[in-house]
Formats: sequence, C-alpha cells, structure tokens
Amino acid sequence: MADDGRTGTDRDAQFWHDARRHLLRYGVAFTPEIIERASGSFVHTADGRRILDFTSGQMSAILGHSHPRIVECVQRQIAGLDHLYSGMLSRPVVDLARRLAGTLPDPLDKVLLLTTGAESNEAAVRMAKLVTGRHEIVSFARSWHGMTQAAASATYSAGRKGYGPGAPGNFAIPVPHSRRPDITHPDGTLDWQRQLDLAFDLVDAQSTGSLAACLVEPILSSGGVIEPPAGYFAALHRKCRERGMLLILDEAQTGLCRTGTWYAFERDGVVPDLLTLSKTLGAGLPLAALVTSAEIEERAHERGFLFFTTHVSDPLVAAVGNTVLDVLETDRLDERARVRGAFLRKGLDELAARHPAIGDVRGRGLLLGVELAGSDTDASAGDTLGARVTGRCLELGLHMNIVQLPGMGGTLRIAPPLTATEEELSLGLEILDLALTQVAAPRSVRETRPHTRRARG
Repeated sequence: MADDGRTGTDRDAQFWHDARRHLLRYGVAFTPEIIERASGSFVHTADGRRILDFTSGQMSAILGHSHPRIVECVQRQIAGLDHLYSGMLSRPVVDLARRLAGTLPDPLDKVLLLTTGAESNEAAVRMAKLVTGRHEIVSFARSWHGMTQAAASATYSAGRKGYGPGAPGNFAIPVPHSRRPDITHPDGTLDWQRQLDLAFDLVDAQSTGSLAACLVEPILSSGGVIEPPAGYFAALHRKCRERGMLLILDEAQTGLCRTGTWYAFERDGVVPDLLTLSKTLGAGLPLAALVTSAEIEERAHERGFLFFTTHVSDPLVAAVGNTVLDVLETDRLDERARVRGAFLRKGLDELAARHPAIGDVRGRGLLLGVELAGSDTDASAGDTLGARVTGRCLELGLHMNIVQLPGMGGTLRIAPPLTATEEELSLGLEILDLALTQVAAPRSVRETRPHTRRARG
C-alpha cells in the first residue's frame, strides 16, 4: 500500500468507518480485528497480533493457511490456465475427477466439479428429483446444507424465518443426540431405532407419495457437532431403500481426512447414492464436488440433467484440488487427524474434568465440539457463557466459533488445520483453559490459576 501520510491508527479508523458504511451484514458479527495475512495455523492482524485459528478459516483450510504447495500451484496454474467456457475440459478437471473416484468405494465414480457446498447440494437435490421423478426431501432438524433454494429448504438450524415458503415437500426428522435423548430405553439412554421409526412414520403420514431423497450430514457441525450413533446410518439407508429414496451425504466439513478417515461415512459401512464435498476439497479455495454412480448419472443424463454454471469444471481450482489430494496422501493426513485428534480430545477431556462449565466433549478426529452447560433452570446461560468465552479467547490469541441453538447452550466448534502441531494444539488448550478460568470459574479458582502464554508474534 502506498504511504498516504496517515498513521496506522487513522487508517484503521477509516477501515472500520468504510466497513460500517459499505458492507452488507450477512448474519455473523464481524470479528473486531483487521486481518493482514495468514500462514499455517495462524492469522495475523494489522496491529501485529497472531491468532491461532481453531476454525481453519470457515472450517475449510485443512492444510493451514498459505500452504507452500497450494501457493505454488495457484501461481503456476493461474499463469497458464485459469478459467474456461463451461463446456470445455482441461487436464486438471479430468485428473481430479479420476482421483476423487479413486478415493471412494464403488459405485461412486462420476464427478461434477463446482464451487460451494450449497451449490453441490443444490446439484445433488436437483439430480435426485430428476432421476426419481419425485420432489420430497428429508433432512435432520438441526441441519445446515447451504443458503441457495433447495439447500436452504433442507436447512433447519437457522435462517428459515421471514423469507416466505421454501421448496415444497421438505421434511425434518429429529437428530439422534445421545446427550439429550428424546425417546429412551428403560435405562434412560437414547433409543435411536424407535426414534427413527417414529420419524419415518410421521414422514410417511405427511408425504404425498413423492419421496425423492434424504440429505444429511454424517456429523452435524452447525447443529452442535452431533454424531449419530453407530448403526444409525445403516438403518437410515434401509428406510430410504424401502421407499425408493436416494441417500445424499453432505461431507462438506467431514470429508477429506478431517475425522481421521478419508470420509466420515466409512465408519458406518454405508455408501451413499450421492456424495457432496466442498470446504475441505479446496483447502480454503472455492471448490466443491458432487459424486454419484454411473447408473444414476446415466439416468440423469437421459432425462436432460442441466447444471450449467459459470464456474463448473474450472481448471484453476481443479488444479488446487489435485494438490490437496497430493498433500493428504503423501503426508498421511488421515492418520495425522486421528493422532492429533486423540491428543486434542484428551486435552479437552482434561479441561472438562476441571471446568464445571463444560457439559460435554464430542466429535471425531479434528472436528470436535465442547458444549458449555447452562444452569438447570436456564439453558440460555450456556449461550451467554459461550459468547464470553470466545470473546476472551480472541483477546488471548485464539479464534473459536460458537454454535448456539435453543435449549442446547453453546457449543464450541473446534476444527484446526490437519497440519497443526501438538505445540499449537497445546497452546490452544492453554488459552481455552485460561479463558474458562477467567470467565466461568469461581473467584477463588480465578485467583489461583497461573497465567498462560499469549499467541503473539
């Protein structure tokens, strides 16, 4: 930036003035920091602070920020081939399609490359409706699938009020949440099979006989990092088969090694009819994919499937996707996510043992949730506490994200880069420990807890 004679303080004041005047607000409070650059597991602010990024950007930068191989790939590719007419093909696109199919079980071998998670879910729902000749979609009550029409109509965790009717024929089923069971066995534990049976009894009662697909996340991230019990997805798959429905799994946040396996659905031994990928596939750049079988793709093609968008099959981001796969494979980041995830989980469990404010720790690999408990009489206390804890973490040099849902208190979503070191994870645990002590612990504990190091450059 050219020197305009103003001090840094004056420039920062102008920045915030311009932001308030010209930026349209879109549903999240802006972090009160000006971010100048990012590298590895840290973002760096205009005033010289470095902040440990426990959200991998928007849960996407699985290789950390500005990974050298991604930087080199972008510089090389944009100098030679960046964007094409959507009907033209390039080697990076075909290579990525082939390689993605190679990471997946049969019969998932047909790939459509797009930009965002919402777009890939939109394409999946559109294809499911076309090939089944039906229109009704079933999703979890705390789902998040995107903000475009079909994706938003299948999203229930936020954003439904005030926009008029969504797409017709969308049904919500309850989330099987073991910590908050609604239908139980005699011992009080969640009876998820009976819950699922009842859910589909209600779906059947409301359906016009046009059930097309079930669109769900293997782990509900925006829903509070809730993982359905083992066996649930196999049972859900059977429900779909009984009704001639397709199963669509949205692995925007769970795909590409984050949970310790290449895909979260591997745990359940279930292969979806359609799979959507986004966030992690581009490691922070706008790249998404819809993957399905040759049989479904052929049927869609015969019926005139149309999803012709400006950035479908773009070579620049496809080249990035190939580099992401290179790094995941050569650095064995699935294994690293398991090992680092176990390390982080152990540290969070230790914090839970010391801090009564933590009600639960859950998740898999390097996608973990820490639920902050409300009081017995006021669940909203967890929401308030979550905002205070994340605010204090930011002041101390740790960026955290809080999911706040009615009746659940607040849940911290923790998703650091898969490349994070144990030292960086330990630093994050120390900062969270201090923030909880200063914000949530009784005064006597606050006065005796040692200070921890701040994440400064």
